[in-house]
Amino acid sequence: MSQIQMLHQQAMDLAEAAAVARLKGTPEQAAQLTRQAFEREIQAAALIATTLDAEPTRSVLHRSAASLAIECGELRAAERLIATALSGNPPLEIAEELKDLFIQINLSQYLKRQGIHIDINELQGLVNQ
Repeated sequence: MSQIQMLHQQAMDLAEAAAVARLKGTPEQAAQLTRQAFEREIQAAALIATTLDAEPTRSVLHRSAASLAIECGELRAAERLIATALSGNPPLEIAEELKDLFIQINLSQYLKRQGIHIDINELQGLVNQ
């Protein structure tokens, strides 16, 4: 197993353990496990970041790391990971998911700067009806 695969597998195992911890009602443990998962996944993504022909693996790892970054509140890191992924040749579906993550990070901040105060969860509820 390559180092990238090993780090990714560790990250996914930690993310799964974090989900279980959330279900058990231990948010501090969940946050710690999510942080560890993020650290492993960002290491895996960094190892493949300059290998532009390694798609879809490259963009999948960056998308996963960005999602974990968002969960950890590391929004700037998430933006950088998304930008790195999009700077390559991600498959269309993954590129769309990366763009959605970017909007998720920035929409509420943009609306606040425009003087519009809206709860993103409420907006999401309206869209999903």
